[in-house]
Amino acid sequence: MKRRQILKGASIGMGAAFLPAPLFAKPNVGGGWGDTAEVYLQGNFGPVEVESTLTDLVVTGSLPKELSGRYLRNGPNPSGEVDAGHHWFIGDGMVHGINIRDGQAVWYRNRYVQGGPNTHVIEHAGKTLAIVEAGAKPTEMTYDLESVGRHDFGGTLTGGFSAHPKRDPDDGSLHVIAYNPGPPPFVLQYVVVSAAGKVTRTVDIPVMGPTMVHDTGITKNWVIVYDLPVTANPALVQQGYRFPMQWNPDYGSRVGLLPRTGTADDIVWIDVPLCYVFHPMNAQEDADGNVIIDVCRYDRMFDGVYNGPFDSNSELTLDRWTLNPGLRTCRSDRVDDRAQEFPRCHPELESKPYRYGYTVTVDGDEFPTLLKHDMQVGTALSLDLGPGRSSGEAVFVPRDGATAEDDGYLMSWIYDKNTNTSEFSVVDAQEMRQIAAVKLPVRVPYGFHGSWVADA
Repeated sequence: MKRRQILKGASIGMGAAFLPAPLFAKPNVGGGWGDTAEVYLQGNFGPVEVESTLTDLVVTGSLPKELSGRYLRNGPNPSGEVDAGHHWFIGDGMVHGINIRDGQAVWYRNRYVQGGPNTHVIEHAGKTLAIVEAGAKPTEMTYDLESVGRHDFGGTLTGGFSAHPKRDPDDGSLHVIAYNPGPPPFVLQYVVVSAAGKVTRTVDIPVMGPTMVHDTGITKNWVIVYDLPVTANPALVQQGYRFPMQWNPDYGSRVGLLPRTGTADDIVWIDVPLCYVFHPMNAQEDADGNVIIDVCRYDRMFDGVYNGPFDSNSELTLDRWTLNPGLRTCRSDRVDDRAQEFPRCHPELESKPYRYGYTVTVDGDEFPTLLKHDMQVGTALSLDLGPGRSSGEAVFVPRDGATAEDDGYLMSWIYDKNTNTSEFSVVDAQEMRQIAAVKLPVRVPYGFHGSWVADA
């Protein structure tokens, strides 16, 4: 049963008495703690039991006064008993949000998501939407993060949605590849939602099997369709696993380039290295018509470890794929050997040529370093968060009036294992230094994706 608390005059320092039991042994870079559900229920992977409303929050440094709105992030937070079949991806959704205005932190709230979407939270056509992959429709939430109910874009969404719609910065439309790992026939759906919040286009895409499609991408002319070798295996359900996805190398790895106005028959399929990708940093086209995709690439996924994505036997790197639609070839180049995830870039440059991308490193049960990649020069700046401190996904927010691509802020939740508390962090993206933090007396568990939603 969920509990709710409202705190005023909140202070930090709940202290060591509230620290969890010692964590499991630290694995190799890239994660991996064995085939146990407990891994994703311990430390800061574990759920919180209380829905909180906190006010009178302590701010260190200076929150930019130009920022007025909410930073929101979704993630799994199981509300009931779990067993050995638990998977990190299937916990009940919980959105954590902070409202800032005039350099002050107005409130922090965390709320369960009615209906369960647990992966991302976005704002579109004036609606706050919690979203997830694999067939589920979004859940609409209020400004204060109370659930309203299922949202189908005014009755125009007849199928499923996705955890990762891509927004076209030119017209504000959302572009989605949705999937449902049910029985055959196996079909993905390309869905376009207008800036006004109505589905305007749906394209069925037949594929070879029940493939897991977590993300997509768009460029000026193409939609990116990932068809990779993680597929549903009903036998895992019979063995008690709740998330029946498994590494299936015989399925093969390919990427489809769907013309923005084309049909499934027009897709250009291109073989790519055998791997799995949850998240691309961005996609773009070069002057020669090649499609360039920067991806966080795993050389395998859910290969004998079925409770979560991090596995010390899996190599995780940042790679660049250059796809030639005419020749149907892929050149793969290594950008960075460090294990890293949750890539983001400037939101107005998604689908366009860009220079800077941002990730967080993965080191066992910690995410200790923010990275700023110069994708043109091939270098990276880093911000080490300090012992026991881990960041979630860092969302880039451009500064008002900025002319340089990296002139803006990185927002994220940072967890401090030393105090078992979290903070909302704002980092100067040009200099890669923290300029402000809002200290919380509670913990924000590791989660997935979020958004900065400006009030204006």
